[in-house]
Amino acid sequence: MERAYKFRIYPNKTQRELLARSFGCVRFVYNYYLDKRTTLYKENKISFDFYKCCRDLTDLKEEYEWLKIPDKCALQNAIKDLDVAFKRFFNGAGYPKFKSKKNRNYSYRTQNYNKGTAIQVVDKKIKLPKLGWVKYKDKQIPQGRILNATVSQVPSGKYYVSICCTEVYFEEYPKTNKSIGIDLGIKDFAVTSDGERFGNPKYLNKSLKKIAKLHRDLDRKTSGGSNYEKARIKLARAYEKIANQRLDYRQKLSTELIKRYDVLCIEDLKVTEMVQNNVHTLNRNIKDVAWNAFTVELEYKANWRGKKIVKVDQYFASSQTCHCCGEKFSFTKDINLREWTCPNCNAKLDRDINAAINILNEGLKSIK
Repeated sequence: MERAYKFRIYPNKTQRELLARSFGCVRFVYNYYLDKRTTLYKENKISFDFYKCCRDLTDLKEEYEWLKIPDKCALQNAIKDLDVAFKRFFNGAGYPKFKSKKNRNYSYRTQNYNKGTAIQVVDKKIKLPKLGWVKYKDKQIPQGRILNATVSQVPSGKYYVSICCTEVYFEEYPKTNKSIGIDLGIKDFAVTSDGERFGNPKYLNKSLKKIAKLHRDLDRKTSGGSNYEKARIKLARAYEKIANQRLDYRQKLSTELIKRYDVLCIEDLKVTEMVQNNVHTLNRNIKDVAWNAFTVELEYKANWRGKKIVKVDQYFASSQTCHCCGEKFSFTKDINLREWTCPNCNAKLDRDINAAINILNEGLKSIK
């Protein structure tokens, strides 16, 4: 199996300058071929030719000498990313967009060439092509064979490298012979069919006042000045902290659930469709809980540890159906109705627990 290990790295001044140039060159190559392919597409409606662009890259380096500065694989992977973007476009996704320097999420990907010696991790140092040995601080020890590495810089100015390894062995968790249904929500992050509730921390809501103040401080500064940059970094770090809090909560909860249950039944939610409404507060709360990210984490951890994830269709009426008698009622569509009594069998039901039980029952039906 494959696994990625993410490390925060601490490049020196020379390495930071090389990284800045590499990010710029990768962005230039991506935008150059996107512009070129866009012109040809408008004229002839032809698709993106990845191999032709890779052959043209040599001539482009002769025209722009500074393209020889970064790692060669980084430029080739930029073209490959554009190729993937065009394939998605022809399959119904949006048209590829140009990369902007103002977007401060910079990154490039490089391969472990030269018989697997271009990228190495030894004694708190990581060897990367062109950069050489870079310091890092982390207790993780990569396992398996290194395939590639993605070097990135976040808006707060920190540098990271994500190393993708293959042939990684994962020890399976002991079997518990237990199954669980999980109802994801906003009031509670998750409610299980066993009646257990995991609260929603609402990290974004707790930081809204602080973020608003930092935005006002940034607006008062002159763009391009040193004080503007300091205010921008403070704001970026505030957003980064929220993202880290969300990630930490999701990772711990998903690991706990994977350890305790062999089969986990969840809803196949389409978050993109759910946020297409005019209720700003609701949209913000839906994005804050990050259901899709949590589902992805459950899936890959279940795959690693020998557990099973079962997805139930998002249109399954889990909240409107009584799990005791199976009758469906339309009045329960009111999201403010948290508890109700079934008119058919007089069972007293909690909205979220009832939904989780229905998700469990529906999920188990699909695997029998």
